Order: sequence, then structure tokens, then C-alpha cells
Amino acid sequence: MFFTDARLQFFRPLTSKYREQVIECLRVLHDRLYSASADYGESLKREQVVDIFSEALERAPLLDGDDDDGGRFKSNREQAAWVLNSLIEHGWLERQVDQATFESTYPFSRMGRLFTQSLVEAGGRSVRTRHRNTRNTLNALAAFLEHGEVYDLLDAHEASERIIADFTDIIAELEERKRELVREVEAQQLVEQASEQFFEFMERRFQPDLAIRLSADSVEKHRERILKTIERIRRKPREWKAHAERELRRLSPDLVVDAQSSVLWQLLDGIEQRLRNAADIMLPALRKTLQSFTQRADIIIRQLSYLHSQKHNDIVALCRELAALTDAERGARLDAAGEQMASVQIGLVDPGQIRLRERRLRPPVHSLMAEEQPADAATLRELAIQQLLDKAFSITAGDLRDYLRSALGEARQVDNRDLPINNASDLLALSHLIELAGAEHAARGMRVRIEPTGQVVAADTYFRRRDGFIIELEHDDHA
Repeated sequence: MFFTDARLQFFRPLTSKYREQVIECLRVLHDRLYSASADYGESLKREQVVDIFSEALERAPLLDGDDDDGGRFKSNREQAAWVLNSLIEHGWLERQVDQATFESTYPFSRMGRLFTQSLVEAGGRSVRTRHRNTRNTLNALAAFLEHGEVYDLLDAHEASERIIADFTDIIAELEERKRELVREVEAQQLVEQASEQFFEFMERRFQPDLAIRLSADSVEKHRERILKTIERIRRKPREWKAHAERELRRLSPDLVVDAQSSVLWQLLDGIEQRLRNAADIMLPALRKTLQSFTQRADIIIRQLSYLHSQKHNDIVALCRELAALTDAERGARLDAAGEQMASVQIGLVDPGQIRLRERRLRPPVHSLMAEEQPADAATLRELAIQQLLDKAFSITAGDLRDYLRSALGEARQVDNRDLPINNASDLLALSHLIELAGAEHAARGMRVRIEPTGQVVAADTYFRRRDGFIIELEHDDHA
């Protein structure tokens, strides 16, 4: 159970009007202990922690609400001491005593550090490369395949779990951004401010992470390689897999469901299933959410731009001014306006014809200038041989017509068994002679009718077997 002993009222420090100040104290202490600028060889004593909390209280606001934790404080140090005692009492911090010097230090508890890390990440101060988890899964599986270390397989299983979580996190962030954009418009924000916030998000959040996820580090790109790596692991020798199974059962006994099920197969199936869900479900959902976000932002910014451009066109005031005039003056002004607008054509727009189209970006053309290198003799010889082979087995429509005319002579029909074969060109023409019955040759003045005889010609010098045809020349303009 989570709420036991010191954690019985674990979240109580975050329920009073001082909750924002308590969170800021936790964030600053976390940066002091675990960030890149932390001094890992130093243990913080009470006075040091109070100083850190006093500095954090200067920046954090005090929220309005009922206070059940205490009254007003005379100074920030007094409030910092109260925050420290409250965090120790409810299990966020621990009080450790050095048995040699009897000095007390105040590090985070395990659960306090985990929850504070989430608060730090929610503040957006840390950089997370969410798109790297797919590649990390592939690298860990490849390392397990090569070295057989089960720690690599466990790392791959953990990274595959974060793939789905990161997709969900990004989709939720896009939905939140869309709602924030709508709230800003409802609050009648300036069009410049809304546009700047939208493009700032696209430049700082979309391009560094989402664009890479959807292109270079997409799950679709690495999916095939991960599946092939898993298949190679499954085909490993029996002794290799048995050793991995024993190590997994020893290191992770919680994964053992029963004695008959394989932990190795369970982890591999889990990675494969998560990858399939990420590629088939989460990636299309991310693209749909991103498309909805950009469309909503485009519509809102267009509306704001229109309202901003129309702020000087006060139609209501103009109508009031015209209503205050006499009929003659009003008629004169409307006639003058009509003369100026005589060339304007007014029509109604069909709403069904209005469509928002996505702007397609042309892919950049990458050109490379290189000095021309003379081809070597072997390459020229190979090209020449290839050209000769192409010419040797090519035949034109004119060659077919000439061959049929020479074979018929004065006759109008001939059996294909009687057609002469004197050279390679005649053999190619005989092989393609049936094509003369097509409409292309009829348009050129030669109309040929081909009727099958139903007899199969037995093997001869050039063919194993071929069908028998009667070829009749119906019309030839060149005869």
C-alpha cells in the first residue's frame, strides 16, 4: 500500500493555500540536489535547506483560500522552517543522522524524489527527447542479440513502454494547446499575441520533437528492423535462450506468471505488441490531432485577422448617421455612393464550395556539382555490349509488315507452319506475327485476320510447341 506510515497524509502539504510555494521549494531543492549544477558530494544540513526554501519563497506566489496548516509567518525563514517540517512529517523528505558526528541531513525520500521529478518535468524546464525511445528500443534489442545481456532486453522493454506514454503525452499537450488558443480568442486577445504564441509553439515544440517523430525517427521507419531483430532473437540456439530465461527469472521474479510460461517470450511479445499499437493506432491519432490543431489555429487566426482589419469599419455608426439626416440628404449621399460602387458586382458565395485546403510544401531540391570523370574501358565495353543485346532482340512494327508481305508474295493467306525462317530477324518476326491483328496495324493500312486452326505444331528446330494459325491479309494499302 502507498498510504502507510510516514506517507499516510503524503499530499497534505499540497492542499493548503501555500501549495504553490511548497511546490516551488521542492523544485528548487530538486535542482540543488540532482541537476547538472548539483554538488553530489555534499549533504544538505537543516540551515542549508532553510536557506534554499527561503530563496524559493521569494519567487512563489501565495494562493487565496482557507489555511488549515498554520497562521501568518513573520519572515520567510520561519515559513521555510515550517515547510521543511511539514515535508519531513508527511514523507517527502527524510531526516538522516550521522552516527559519528550526530549531524542531521535532509535528502529526498524515494517517493518524494519521484513525485518531485514529475513536478519539475511538468514545469517544462527539462529537455526530453521523446522521439528517441523507438531508436533506444532498437539499440537495446540489438545489444541483447549480440551480447546476450538480459539487462539490454529489460531496457528495450522499458523503452517500448515509454513509446506509447510519450505519444499520449504529446496528444494531450496538443489538445491543451488548442483549448488555450480558443480561450485566448474568447478573452479577446490581440491577434499579434495569439499568432506569436502559435508560431512559438510550432518552432520550439513541433520542429525539435514532433517533426523528427513523424519523419526521421518515426516508428514506421524502425518498425521493420525491430521486428527482424526480435525474429533473430527467437531463432537463437536453445542453450542461448535457456540461459537468458534463467537470468530473467533470477533478476525479475515479478515477471514470472507461472512455471510454464516463458519470461523471454513474454517480453518479446510485449515489445512487438507495443510497437504495433504505436504504429497502427497512436501515430495516426497523433497526425489527426496535429492536423486538427493546425486547422483550428488557422481558422482562429484568420478570424482574428478579419476582426482586426475591420475595426475601422463602423457600420453601426454610419447607419445612425444616415438615419439622422433628412430624406433628401440621405438620398443624395446614397446616390453618390451608388455612383462610386457602380462597377462593383455583388454576389452570394456558395458555402458548399468553401474548403480549407492544406498548403503543400515543395520538397527541397538537393543538387550536387561534381567534376565529370571519364569512363573507364570496362564500363564502355559493358555499355556497348548491352546496346548490342538490346538491338539484337528488338523488332519494329515495320519489320513485321515487311516479313509478312515477303512471306505471302502474291497469295492472300498463309499457314504459320509454312512461314520461312532464314535468319534471326525472321525468327523474331514469326514470334511476334500475331500482333499484326491489332488495331495499330489496321490504322497503318494493313488489315490482317488471324484464325486459329486448333492444331498444335509439334517441336521443331526453334520451338518446343506452338499453336497453328491461318493468317489472311484482308487489305494492304502498300501492296
